[in-house]
Formats: sequence, C-alpha cells, structure tokens
Amino acid sequence: MANNNSLVGGKSLMQRVNYQVILVQVFVALFLCINFLLITTFFMKDFFYTAMRYILFANTLLSDCLILIITNILLIFSYFRVNMQMWLCLILYILSFLYTLVTPFTLMAMTLERYVAICMPLRHGELCSTRSSLHCILIIHGLSSVPCIIVLSTFFASASLSFYKQYRVCAVELFIFHSWQSHLKSAINQLYFLIMFITIVFSYVKIMTVAKAASGENKKSTWKGLRTIILHAFQLLLCLIQLWCPFIENAVLQIDFMLYNNVRYFNYITFYLAPRCLSPLIYGLRDEKFFLALKYYALCGLYRKFF
Repeated sequence: MANNNSLVGGKSLMQRVNYQVILVQVFVALFLCINFLLITTFFMKDFFYTAMRYILFANTLLSDCLILIITNILLIFSYFRVNMQMWLCLILYILSFLYTLVTPFTLMAMTLERYVAICMPLRHGELCSTRSSLHCILIIHGLSSVPCIIVLSTFFASASLSFYKQYRVCAVELFIFHSWQSHLKSAINQLYFLIMFITIVFSYVKIMTVAKAASGENKKSTWKGLRTIILHAFQLLLCLIQLWCPFIENAVLQIDFMLYNNVRYFNYITFYLAPRCLSPLIYGLRDEKFFLALKYYALCGLYRKFF
C-alpha cells in the first residue's frame, strides 16, 4: 500500500513538473518570437542602428534571447535529471553568468542615455553617438565579465582535472567548493546592485527636477522619459533580485527538495522571464517610432504610415 501511495505521489509530481516545463516552453517560445520580430525591425531601418537608445535596446534583446535559451536548457536538464560533462556545464554557466549581468548593465546605460537626452540635450548628439554606443556595449561586457572572471578564478584554483570529465546534473552549486566563494560572489553582486541603484536614483532625481521646471511639449517629453526611467528601475530590480536566487535556492535545497523545485520554478518565472517581457513593452510598444515600424513589418508592409 505504501508503495502504491509512493507511486501515485511520484506520478502526480511528475505530471505537475511536466505541466510546469510545458508552460515555461510556451512563455520562452513567445518571448523569443517577439524578440526576434523586434530585432528584425531594428535592423530593417537605418534610423534605429544610428541612435544610441535603440542600439542599447537591441543589445538587451540579444542578451535576453541568449539567457532565455541557456537557462531554459538548464531548467529542462535539471527537471529531468539529465547528466552532462562538467566542461560543457561550465561553458553554459559562464555564458549564463555573463549575460545575467549584461541586461541590468544595459538598462543602467539606457537610463543614463535618457538622463543625457533630457538634462543635457545640447550634448546628447556628442555623448550618445553611434561610436559611443559601441564603446558603451564593450564597457558593459567588460564590467559584466569582471565578477565572472573573479569567481571562476577561485573555481579553477580549486577544481581538479578529473572534475571536468565527470557527468552530473548541471547546477551553479557545483562550481562552489567553499563557503567563502559563495560569500565573494554575493559581495560582488551587492556592490553591483549598489552602483546600479545609485545610478537609477540619481537619474530619476535629476529628470524629476527638469520635469518640474519644463513647460509645454518639453514637459510632456520629460515626463515620458521619467516614466521610462521608472519602468527601467522596476525591470532592473527584477534582474538584480535574480542575482540572489542561487543563494536562496541553495538554502531551500538543504530543507526540502520539492520546495526547492517550486522555489526555483517561481524564481525563473518571476525574475528571469518577467524582466525580459518588459523590454518589448518599454521600447517596442511605448516608443512611437519603433511601434510604427514594428507594426509595418508585423503586417507585412500593409501599414505604411511610418514610411
């Protein structure tokens, strides 16, 4: 009887897991399709890839697509307990670690671009040129790689050569051998969180000051920029919370495996998928020029107002 109950309970758990995995696949496929359409729209018009905010927006979309694909692969492998060699897991982990930070740093850069556009309009063309955009993307990737290099340096110093040939279920916890490595990673994340938080607050206060002093069309444009900053702040907050998710999940894993699965699923939906669906909203739908171009290409050229 106990065995039958165990079998029924196990079957119920597997069915629930399957439903969860299927739901995630639907969301990921939807967001990837939307992002692909937005990226296609970006490259179809010269205007978009000569303006800094759209270049950074495209960088966010590409980063989001990559992180969605990688994390989705890891999620599927984890749920179905699929083993892989550690060297392959390490590559996926490096890409995941790097591009988890690329998106929030890009959001911070987009916030600063709005700050320059509203508070320093005469210098916007100089500071936010196409060349500056490319330099900014390089800086974003450089800053995002610093924590990855530091954390992986401690891992490479601790791991033996035989570790890379082992077959295990890929998880971030496998690359942390000592508690101090976890504390170091947490400290770096907290530092980055503080820097981004200060940047967002600074930009918000400055734009708020300009908004109160503006009048007419300038006031309308400034308040729109302020709302964009607020959306960026919310999106950035969700992205930064996901940096803490591995530590929360690791703590829950020590308590109960089923709870760990539920928490991990909730974190993925809330802090990985949700922030990525805000990017199309902020610039894909709220930006008039991008929305008109998107509408044109989505309707296969039937909507010609943009041209």
